[in-house]
Amino acid sequence: MDRSDVTLERMRTFVRVAERGSLSAVARELDIGQSTVTRHLRELEEAVGVPLLSRTTRRVTMTDEGSRYYADSVQILRLVEQAGDEARGTRGAPAGTIRISCTAAFGVLHASRLIFAFQDRYPDIGVDLSLTDERVDLVREGVDIALRLGPLTDSSMKLRALGQCHRLLVAAPDYLAARGRPAVPSDLSSHEGVRMSNVAGSDTLALQGPDGERHVVPFTGRFRVDHGLAAREALVAGRGIAPAHQWLVGDLLAAGRLEAILPGYSLPRVPLSMLIVPERAGIARVRLLVEFLAEEIGGIPGIDKPRPERQPAGLGSAKRP
Repeated sequence: MDRSDVTLERMRTFVRVAERGSLSAVARELDIGQSTVTRHLRELEEAVGVPLLSRTTRRVTMTDEGSRYYADSVQILRLVEQAGDEARGTRGAPAGTIRISCTAAFGVLHASRLIFAFQDRYPDIGVDLSLTDERVDLVREGVDIALRLGPLTDSSMKLRALGQCHRLLVAAPDYLAARGRPAVPSDLSSHEGVRMSNVAGSDTLALQGPDGERHVVPFTGRFRVDHGLAAREALVAGRGIAPAHQWLVGDLLAAGRLEAILPGYSLPRVPLSMLIVPERAGIARVRLLVEFLAEEIGGIPGIDKPRPERQPAGLGSAKRP
């Protein structure tokens, strides 16, 4: 087979199989038959003249030659996509698809609405939005951008801080009427708590008092859940007290369906961040969405925008020669 048979289609198939380690998963992702995936890989290996993948009954892994070919293929495909973006940019119409992974409750209540506004501005850009609280492997799942709550440790991704999320203790008026309103943090030990089972340390609450003193109190309850929207429903139903993000319950507080308790005590804020796959960061449509979300998310009540980094003294003040 001639080297001209190294097509972009076959190269894309190889890259995704290398990243996902599964022919069937890539077939579903690309909406093609598994036999087509197998054929693309066979034809590519014949074209380059070396085996790129090692197949077992459980896993597909790259050979040493495949690892080197994968790195070059990623760069080639990125350049091809950027070239297309630049060509389309001459007529002012960014196009293509962006894949986003987002914390579930935030995605339903806020991110989806922002994406609608983004697509109204750029009608030729498609968005695939995946809602999950799991920390997925962005490269393996073919994700361009992820919006995540809490501390992050994945140093291989580009990180963009979006802000700090305020939290407060809330409960339904009916619950407070029946069980009483806590006056000090220690009163929480006699109340029902709505707890998040996927948040480490949810069996205690750390509160800072008006005098700056830190209070750590046990937090228990009969209902635990792993989804923010279900916790929101439990609170409205009067199942107990919970620490909640302001962006999660702000509308319910305004409508009087929930009330803030212990207002003189504050909970630690939670960082909201955007992770960007480095190889995708330079693509025009991805860059546009990153900047759009960074600007718009800061306008959501209960999220403080990150402070701009201070410029070292002397920088920016020099005059051009």
